[in-house]
Amino acid sequence: MASSSQKGIVITIPVLVLSVSAAAIFLFFLLSSLSSSPCTCPPSIPDSTFTTTAAVVTGGTVVEEVVDRRISVSRDDIEWVKDQIRANGLHMQDNVLRKGINPRTRAQQLEDLNNFKGISHYGGSEANNHTALPCPGELLVEEHHSNYGEPWAGGRDVFEFLAESSLLTANSHVLEIGCGTLRVGLHFIRYLKPEHFHCLERDELSLMAAFRYELPSQGLLHKRPLIVRGEDMDFAKFGSDVMYDLIYASAVFLHMPDKLVWVGLERLVSRLKPYDGRIFVSHNIKFCSRLGGDECTKRLGSLGIEYLGKHTHDSLLFNHYEIWFEFRRSKA
Repeated sequence: MASSSQKGIVITIPVLVLSVSAAAIFLFFLLSSLSSSPCTCPPSIPDSTFTTTAAVVTGGTVVEEVVDRRISVSRDDIEWVKDQIRANGLHMQDNVLRKGINPRTRAQQLEDLNNFKGISHYGGSEANNHTALPCPGELLVEEHHSNYGEPWAGGRDVFEFLAESSLLTANSHVLEIGCGTLRVGLHFIRYLKPEHFHCLERDELSLMAAFRYELPSQGLLHKRPLIVRGEDMDFAKFGSDVMYDLIYASAVFLHMPDKLVWVGLERLVSRLKPYDGRIFVSHNIKFCSRLGGDECTKRLGSLGIEYLGKHTHDSLLFNHYEIWFEFRRSKA
């Protein structure tokens, strides 16, 4: 019986080459599709959002996170909160006694605090052993929030305008002349890196409110703002190595002699970043305009300061607008 001949598959060289090429092309597209898989990409951010990328260490691995750096609210934000009010059927009501709520004025709150301490409190020798940073009652009931001619919430309006107009980042350095109880400063301190907010303030009670109530209650002690008690536009305690991106005075120059304002500008101009740094002064610039237009411009020019214009900024929460005058350092 004849043995059956072996059967096999014969592959010619041209066919082999084509097969390898096809496999390589397929592998290329497969890897490309995997590398662009949507599950590995960060979420998209709307164009109106100011963002930065932060490196975060997670389990020994450095992971990049997108950090939202928005300052002003957007139209979408406003529509969202209006929708929430409508969806919950909310209407403004009189603040009267009702179940679980006993409205009190600040004076009544302070009286209750002095007389009754609080619902639960330590007595006797233990009274002073459990509070790390005892705060005066006047500050606890926020009497200092009424020290201004407008609502406390206006501080946020000032921050938004100045921060956006000056193109600030978290790494910027800011100096406020007369920060008071930090109605505006709190927002800068929260936004900026630690030690990047500086302030010169003369009023002792305002400084006590800032240090003993506002910074601790807002969780901002770790930001270590440099707040100095002083007057006469003496900035020596701030050192000479910091160049400011923004220097501003909100209504402070209204209460100073013109001569002192000019002394302050002369001392500050060398501390402002040339060209990009900004000085903003609120309400009016009578310290300059009282000299006359030409003389005002000449005096500013002699200091290396250029006037850029007048701005207004509307409040978010009440019928009010701020007036600001913008300057920059025009010489390096």
